[in-house]
Amino acid sequence: MIDDTILQTAFDKSALPGGVALITDAKGVTYSRAFGVADAVEGAEMHEGTIFQIASMTKPLVTVGALQLVEQGKLSLDAPVGDVLPALADPQVITGFELDGRPNTRPAVRPITLRHLLTHTSGLGYIFVQPEVLKHFAHAGMPAPGSKASVTMPLMFDPGDSWEYGVSTDWVGLAIEAVTGMSLQDYLQANVFGPLGMTHTAFRDALPDGAAKVHTRKEDGSLGILPLFIGGGEFDSGGGGLTSTAADYARFIQMMLNGGELDGKRILSTGSIEAMSTNQIGDLRAGAMGTSMPDIAQPFDQFPDQHTGWTLGFLTNPEPIEGRRGANSLSWAGIFNSYFWIDPTAGVGGLFMTQLSPFGDPGALGCLEAVERMAYS
Repeated sequence: MIDDTILQTAFDKSALPGGVALITDAKGVTYSRAFGVADAVEGAEMHEGTIFQIASMTKPLVTVGALQLVEQGKLSLDAPVGDVLPALADPQVITGFELDGRPNTRPAVRPITLRHLLTHTSGLGYIFVQPEVLKHFAHAGMPAPGSKASVTMPLMFDPGDSWEYGVSTDWVGLAIEAVTGMSLQDYLQANVFGPLGMTHTAFRDALPDGAAKVHTRKEDGSLGILPLFIGGGEFDSGGGGLTSTAADYARFIQMMLNGGELDGKRILSTGSIEAMSTNQIGDLRAGAMGTSMPDIAQPFDQFPDQHTGWTLGFLTNPEPIEGRRGANSLSWAGIFNSYFWIDPTAGVGGLFMTQLSPFGDPGALGCLEAVERMAYS
């Protein structure tokens, strides 16, 4: 039995409303526990099966779907993705801004590819991360959340030249829809969620009863509820629209730890798993994010002392963290302070999920660290 004293201590110090912690190996879950409440105003208890908005933890699942289609020859990693997505066929790069805020642009020197989208080297950004993107939309008009307009923008740099976190995986989801003729929900349900037994994972139009609410800390230190919901937009957001549970996400982690299969069902080839497990961006550094909206996301760099890379789907750390994840582990997070890691070498992974804004909360990161230390103790 795993001693979770350090996690209890970390949670008690965190001032979080609640959360779910989980550790798994390739065979199954070895630790799972819920803490606190799912709704600090109503006092609804958090459960191990509580549904969360997993936000950008959606991205690796969509990556799996895209790589399945690459294996089938329906998508190409390195062909111009504009052949599939005409909206990306003529990318323009911002060169500056006029005094009235209008961006000046030039044609990109090369086309955007699916590889660029999967590695966040496309040049596309996020309105809440990069000031240039916010400035563009301030001039063009602020788009409705969940609209295709919200992911349509000029590039910050030529594809392949740099790494910046952005809406790229939303376009990956749209590419999946374009080549399959299916909604992203239907495709992933048939080819990822269903085969993996992820029975509570879906794009939903509204949060179901009992789902965890997104919280924020008030000036007096108390917790309030933010009416934030990433789903229900104009399209299924491959970049952040899924809702899920800790146990469901553990099934995905187990598939990765098992080299692409689970319970006798192969989800991805060993070649695709290798591409999801090794750095794909050369000497570029990934993972560091600024902010243009600090009330939504704080500046974030989980491993500032490492030259972190990006696989097809994950952040990867080239060096081990003492007492925690090993070198070349895979990880990412969701904007409401949910985090996971996968350590293929040690054969272990885990997560800590909560629902709190803004992103980058020290208390949530402290709980994640405690979960990791438990996993390797």
